[in-house]
Amino acid sequence: MPNITLSPWFIEEVRKISDLPMSVHLMVTDPSFWVQQLVDMKCELICMHAEVLDGLAFRLIDQIQNAGLKAGVVLNPETPIETIFPYIELVDKITIMTVDPGFAGQRLIDSTLDKIVSLRELREENGYQYVIEMDGSSNRKSFKRIDAADPDIYIIGRSGLFGLDEDIEKSWGIMNRDYEEMTGKVIV
Repeated sequence: MPNITLSPWFIEEVRKISDLPMSVHLMVTDPSFWVQQLVDMKCELICMHAEVLDGLAFRLIDQIQNAGLKAGVVLNPETPIETIFPYIELVDKITIMTVDPGFAGQRLIDSTLDKIVSLRELREENGYQYVIEMDGSSNRKSFKRIDAADPDIYIIGRSGLFGLDEDIEKSWGIMNRDYEEMTGKVIV
């Protein structure tokens, strides 16, 4: 059975009750099948895995951005950042997977943090406009190491937030306390 988190149907249902900006991370083998559906739903940011963009990257990025939306690219842990160099200046966001994608509860792969540092340096040296996001194993054990790499956005899931307490407000408080204890910084 394939692993699916949210479907286009779910996005349509959320759109009925919320006008908050929607960011979609496509973990699929054929992004061209999904992109137009998400463009039609006005998902403000559509991110695709670099590993499945061979021969599609420029067309799909254009398709998304020509609709007035933002395009992002996602790199798996073993994929070098050089893979996206041909179109790096076009993307609005780069997500570094800091675990193997698809399943919660994995340990952080420390070598992925070097990619975040390299992407930040590339952005500064070249005037690129992308934001840098990390996704995977963002929690008390890893906050200090992630903070040192300095991504713009942390994706915090089960291990860092949702698995801390059944009450989301208590979980949020625990996560904030953990982050402050490990980094000396406060989440805003």
